[in-house]
Order: sequence, then structure tokens, then C-alpha cells
Amino acid sequence: MGIPQPAFYIFKCEQSAPPGMPKPSCVTPQTQDLFQYLAQKLMQDGIMGTVQPIRTACLNRCNAGPVMLVEPGHTMYTRLTKEKIDRIITEHILGGVVVEEFVIESELWDAPMSPCDMQKQMGR
Repeated sequence: MGIPQPAFYIFKCEQSAPPGMPKPSCVTPQTQDLFQYLAQKLMQDGIMGTVQPIRTACLNRCNAGPVMLVEPGHTMYTRLTKEKIDRIITEHILGGVVVEEFVIESELWDAPMSPCDMQKQMGR
């Protein structure tokens, strides 16, 4: 028997905009420890092997940050705090129920579009 693949991947935006940039940043002095908190929570709960946290660059939802994307499911969580991360791990990752009150608004995160459809929309 091989090493099992992760059941979940959690992509945490770690983009930090330089001072003076007009758009918000997912990593600020107040939120810079959220990825480490997420990883420690997964270790404390004994699920680090089956849930893989991944630092990522911008996920293009800066106005809703800090954000993280849970796969499978394309579930984008916004305005993260340590308390929200606790609930997401407990309710979504362990309990199987998406924490709807923390999910990004559909105006900012509509249904996926296939690459072929994107090309058609761009006139290619």
C-alpha cells in the first residue's frame, strides 16, 4: 500500500502588496501569521498528512482577503481570521459541511469557465 494522496488541498494566498499599492493585500502585519496558524491547526488535529496546506501567490480576489481556496470543491473562504480557520477545519474539512457564511460572494466567484469557453469569449 502506498502513501495516500491528500483528501484536501488548502491554497492560502500569501500575496503581500508593497506599501502604497491601491489594491488590498492578503498578507498584512495583522494577518501574516495565518498560514502558520493553519498548518499548526492541521498538525494539532492530526490531519496534516491528508490535508495539504499550500502557500500561493495572488488568487485575484484581493478585495475579499485574506482568502484561501479549498479543493476539491472550489470553495473560496474570505476575510480569514484564526477563528474562521478553526471553524473551517472543524466543520468543512472534518465535518464535510461548507461554512457558507465565510464563502466568497457569487459576484466575486462565479461558476468555473472552461479554457475553450474562455477562448471563445475572447474571440479566438
